[in-house]
Amino acid sequence: MSQTYDDILPRPGFEIDPKRTALVITDPQRDFLSEDGVVWGVVGDSVTANKTVDHLADLLRAAHDAGIPVFVSPHYYYPHDHQWAFGGALEKMMHAVGMFDRKGALDTDGFAGSGADWHEPLKALIEHPNVTVASPHKVYGPESNDLVLQLRKRGIDKVILAGMSANLCVEAHLRELTEQGFEVSVVKDATAGAQLPGGDFYQAALLNFRMIASALLSTDEAVEAMASA
Repeated sequence: MSQTYDDILPRPGFEIDPKRTALVITDPQRDFLSEDGVVWGVVGDSVTANKTVDHLADLLRAAHDAGIPVFVSPHYYYPHDHQWAFGGALEKMMHAVGMFDRKGALDTDGFAGSGADWHEPLKALIEHPNVTVASPHKVYGPESNDLVLQLRKRGIDKVILAGMSANLCVEAHLRELTEQGFEVSVVKDATAGAQLPGGDFYQAALLNFRMIASALLSTDEAVEAMASA
């Protein structure tokens, strides 16, 4: 019988220490997760198949119950961001469709219910005393926001990672946090990705998650681990 990559790659594992561990969620926003979000047409099938929203809610509840701090790394674009002179393919698309748009960093007019707002089923779980919302990242990774600073200032070096979207912001956060010396596990069914003709970008992300993360967990496994920590 031929081997698969799972037969070859080790499984380092991930142990939760509540004093050193955080749940990090990227982009739990309406433009990704709501049926009227601007990219639902390309991510909706994956979000639905993975039960991403339900699983994110499960993770948030489990973290709150266990006293494990939650950090949200959101994605916002302000008018000055639309003055960028260049960008990659997805950046160009996001700007063109108004994804994550806000009127300004200090302006919340029209924010409630917009594509940049939290997805409604998750809102009460995010607007919670246990949650720290980082400043916005601007492309995919946390290099442009204060997530790493916020984690370091809390003495955190272990991260349970989930959110949207799998091959973009989740993978970019995984790579950067790993390079920054964090131990990272990814919750594989609490994310989703675009499905376009000729490519399932969620499946592509899973391959990289397996190679980079210390552990690739299901939501049930992550919830159980938080409850027993």
